[in-house]
Amino acid sequence: MTLILTASALEDLASMAETIAAVECGFVDIARGTAQQPAPMSLHLPSSDARYLLMSGLADTQQLAAVKLLSDIPANREAGLPTQRSSILLADQRTGETLALLDGRVPTRVRTAAASAVASKYLARPDSSTLGLIGAGALAIAHVEALLHVLPIKKVVVWSRSKATIQAFEARTAHHAIEFVAASSVQETVEAADVLCTLTPSEEPLVRGGWFRPGLHINAVGARPRLTHREIDSAGMGRSKVFVDSMETAVQKSGDLMMAVSEGAISLDEVRGELGAVIAGQLAGRDNDDDVTLFNSVGIGMQDLAIGRLLYDAAVRHGLGTDIDMSR
Repeated sequence: MTLILTASALEDLASMAETIAAVECGFVDIARGTAQQPAPMSLHLPSSDARYLLMSGLADTQQLAAVKLLSDIPANREAGLPTQRSSILLADQRTGETLALLDGRVPTRVRTAAASAVASKYLARPDSSTLGLIGAGALAIAHVEALLHVLPIKKVVVWSRSKATIQAFEARTAHHAIEFVAASSVQETVEAADVLCTLTPSEEPLVRGGWFRPGLHINAVGARPRLTHREIDSAGMGRSKVFVDSMETAVQKSGDLMMAVSEGAISLDEVRGELGAVIAGQLAGRDNDDDVTLFNSVGIGMQDLAIGRLLYDAAVRHGLGTDIDMSR
């Protein structure tokens, strides 16, 4: 039987602490060779600007094979539709049975925030207390929850072009016993932060390396999976010790990295390595408190696999979803 899980069934099905632990385990599995993380396949035609990405993973720990189809269609904005949609398929590694089909919106949002938390746990200064957010949408709300699990955050400085988005953000995060400041500019946010998360689908860089203070950690998250889109300028990439979730994936999907490479600010040889190697103790992360570290979060199939296992098991325990016999 195949379990169909809609977005409403998946909301709040797993805790953030569980998600962070699952994503961290996925990164370690890649580093230790107990998971396979191939580069994504990107499909597009000259007839439109749409991109369709196939993101996959295979892992012994979770006993799963997984693939996500991510549709990235900027033109949907004009029609009032989501510009990104996705579905995740989970198959039993041992038997090949299709266990579940999940709507990808909730898993993608939560696992992305969890990945930033894992990166911050291993790369940020342990005493980091001010979180800066560029963007104030649903992903920013998830990042507040995730970062609170790994660092002693006492203040959140947030910037958005939209006052309504800031107001909604403040309403959704008011239950956290921390100070919130609405910044008047991106620069103000960057300069105030100990940990900075960039969460916008920007095409042109919003964040300048000249604003980076010693000791800053950045999670570069929001840019679309296109080599021409970025949030961080080349100077910022060049100033940072850069870590990636997957080198193969970053080379194919990260405009933040590859545009900086093309402009000569950094070479691929200067990328420190993959986050999983840091977690597994195979690679050093931050060398000292003055280092500027940057996690180039492009998104990988193993993150979807890790949270997919978590959500599927929880749905089975709680009797959620719709079972369908796909073999009939």
